[in-house]
Amino acid sequence: MLRSMVSWMAGLLALLLLAGCGTPYATVPSAVGRPVMLLGHDPVAYFTRGQPTRGDPGLRIDLPDRSYLFASPEHQRMFEADPARYEPQYGGFCASGAAYGIKLGSDPTAWAVRDGRLFIFGDVLGQAAWSLDPAWHIDHADRLWPGLRERGWRGASLAAYLHRVPHYRTGAEIRAEWLARHPGQAYPDYDPGSLAQNLLAKPPGWRAAEGVGQPALGYPR
Repeated sequence: MLRSMVSWMAGLLALLLLAGCGTPYATVPSAVGRPVMLLGHDPVAYFTRGQPTRGDPGLRIDLPDRSYLFASPEHQRMFEADPARYEPQYGGFCASGAAYGIKLGSDPTAWAVRDGRLFIFGDVLGQAAWSLDPAWHIDHADRLWPGLRERGWRGASLAAYLHRVPHYRTGAEIRAEWLARHPGQAYPDYDPGSLAQNLLAKPPGWRAAEGVGQPALGYPR
């Protein structure tokens, strides 16, 4: 069993090297090849409108390795004046995964604003896990993020799976705690996809973009 697992991971590592290490931010390419954050949603709208809002490709701000789209010229000006105030934490990757050093997932419809900071989750499962103890997740992610910031998401995530942090918790453990805290409620029924899909075949936020298990948001124009 151990030998087959080692062989599988070695094969995955080889494929990863061929696929590249990924971008440092949770971007997807637009129709013209720009690395767009939040599947083209407006980062400022989470604060001003309290909901995910599609941005206009004609209202864009480019930062190193990432671009943002905005729903209005006012939002574009607000972001330009103070990008750090509105950018999602942890490069737009799942805020729950970031607590374990994992840079995967980015669903702009799964989000939270806490203490003036925007947190994006990979899916409803990541959001449910984070909701058990937001402060715990933020503390661990804040500590790990400086070492992850400039690393490609594929390489960083594979390394995190191979060398798990001491505080790592399995999906089964998280589910059990969630159910214990929410008696009589159903845990989110959601398939996040395989590790191979998420690490190799698809970009961050692919399930939200393509509508796998949820309404399709589409990729940015």
